[in-house]
Amino acid sequence: MNKILFTVMMVVVASNTHAQNDTMYIMKNGNVLGKYNVNTEIDSIVFTKHQTIQDNSFTDSRDRQVYRTVTIGKQVWMAENLRYLPSVIEPSYGSETKRYYYVYGYEGISEVVASYTDNYKTYGVLYNWAAAMKGAASSKTNPSRVQGVCPSGWHLPSDAEWTELTDYLGGEAVSGGKLKEAGTDHWKSPNDGATNETGFTGLPAGYRYYTGKFNDLGNYTEWWSATENDAHQAWQRGTVYYMRDLRRFNDHKDVGVSVRCIRD
Repeated sequence: MNKILFTVMMVVVASNTHAQNDTMYIMKNGNVLGKYNVNTEIDSIVFTKHQTIQDNSFTDSRDRQVYRTVTIGKQVWMAENLRYLPSVIEPSYGSETKRYYYVYGYEGISEVVASYTDNYKTYGVLYNWAAAMKGAASSKTNPSRVQGVCPSGWHLPSDAEWTELTDYLGGEAVSGGKLKEAGTDHWKSPNDGATNETGFTGLPAGYRYYTGKFNDLGNYTEWWSATENDAHQAWQRGTVYYMRDLRRFNDHKDVGVSVRCIRD
């Protein structure tokens, strides 16, 4: 949780020749940010706290996977990539219409074996758009009302919901850094601008490219939206190790990328 601590100090100054003077000091970390006479300069004091992060967790009833969650503005997001894996296929197979699930670096067809790999445990599953949507129609609304591959009570965010997130964080140019896990345990150096001040903990899960290869683990990540651009492409958000932005772009529906669900 991000915390900003303000200390309000009421100081009473008295002298033999002047009437009592009540002064309010606004302080942070021992420094005076403002000083006001409560008799002549203000008529009320209002305290507010800007809540941006609230950690919690829930269990996906389908496979008993436990996910951390985080509140950012008015939205509640999963703080981990989705790991739901009903089946798995090697990356040489791709489709815009069939539901395909991939685990980065895994070349087999056993979801049990795939689920024991380090990449599955750390980065989750890569989904083509058909798998992410699970047969639902494209949605531009906020909320999307597309459950898709997400657990009950959660849904795949629309492009508009991603935009609400980036707007809340100050725009696309800086929001990637606020969503990326800080440091270089997973991200390639320099992991520019990464603070993870939101608790979103974006990881560089790479992707399954439409050429049938896995690419950019440690360098890059993309997340699906529930909003298509046309019959062959859908909108995504992505960020990379050398930038702090969260790019909005559309990509082929047969690529395999990560999913972050948002609470209904």
